[in-house]
Amino acid sequence: MMLVVGRIGRPHGLRGEVSVVVRTDSPDQRFAVGAEFVLGAGRRVTVAGTRWHKGMLLVQLDGVADRNAAEELRGEQLTVAADQLPDFEDPDEFHDHQLVGLRAELADGQVVGTVRDVVHGPAGELLILARDDQDEALVPFVRDIVPTIDIPGGRLILTPPEGLLD
Repeated sequence: MMLVVGRIGRPHGLRGEVSVVVRTDSPDQRFAVGAEFVLGAGRRVTVAGTRWHKGMLLVQLDGVADRNAAEELRGEQLTVAADQLPDFEDPDEFHDHQLVGLRAELADGQVVGTVRDVVHGPAGELLILARDDQDEALVPFVRDIVPTIDIPGGRLILTPPEGLLD
């Protein structure tokens, strides 16, 4: 399974640097010099250098020497194989792909949906649940609402406040 860890934005400068919209919790580790990514068409690229500029990650990729070459990459997704991601030392941390597809149940066992995606926002993470009776539900990914995550069992338990799933 390939996972998106970033998306190439607009070029920066004349020497082929690209801005990257980061989709990983550890950008300094993920975008270290020598890191390899697969683009949408299967093309492989390697990080030659990175730097932060005004809160934006700028990346120099091997073989991308000028602004025109950088512009051609705009919009490409940077992906890695899921098995390349390191395991977290904290048992309460999860990669998004580990959560997607889990069955969401209430404490009494009632199934309320399936995790379709995880959204990382400025106020925290949200689980997007696909539901049979409705399009979707947004659930804050906090311990008070999602106290149990059972990856081997393929489920998570929700204790939503009244009205959250209505």
